[in-house]
Amino acid sequence: MKVIGITSSIAGGKSTVTNYLRKKGYTVLDADEISHHALDKGTRSYYQVMEMFKECVDENRNINRHKLGQIVFNDSRMKKQLEDIIHPYVSSTMKKQIQQSDEDVIFLDIPLLYEAHFEYLCDKIIVVYVDEDIQCERLMKRNHIDKQEAFHLMQQQMSIEEKKNKADYVLDNSLGFEDLYQNIERILNSEIIYE
Repeated sequence: MKVIGITSSIAGGKSTVTNYLRKKGYTVLDADEISHHALDKGTRSYYQVMEMFKECVDENRNINRHKLGQIVFNDSRMKKQLEDIIHPYVSSTMKKQIQQSDEDVIFLDIPLLYEAHFEYLCDKIIVVYVDEDIQCERLMKRNHIDKQEAFHLMQQQMSIEEKKNKADYVLDNSLGFEDLYQNIERILNSEIIYE
């Protein structure tokens, strides 16, 4: 089995790529989706978050995700503590799902692949790339925010240029959907999958 990681930076177009792959019948494991379940009642990470962020727990012992999000958005130390709980959950869940799969190729959609050091899960890594000006424009438009807020969000992650330099394969997403789809097809027929 070949495990291909897909990452980008915020508003880089990674979801467009993974949606296309799903339509083509490929299995894509989504780190964001998995991390959402890290706060489900009964998981080890749920209890860890409940202990560390007591102010985010309501009377039914549910974790208020919005409140939690606000805390970590404004405090990098707390963000790191939350990530230290969530990332191991995501990693072990992905590992389990990879082991249970009988696919020839499986894709991992991991926004923070490099930041969370998830490279070890992947045989190859694809970075979906747009330059930072386009990224900023798309982010402002998508989130209805100003330039300053967009830059703040972009700075929470490793720069797209750095990710590009680390990639096994770069998917340029600057020129629109048709061009991007052609580039994806090129990858699907290339040695990155079949070597």
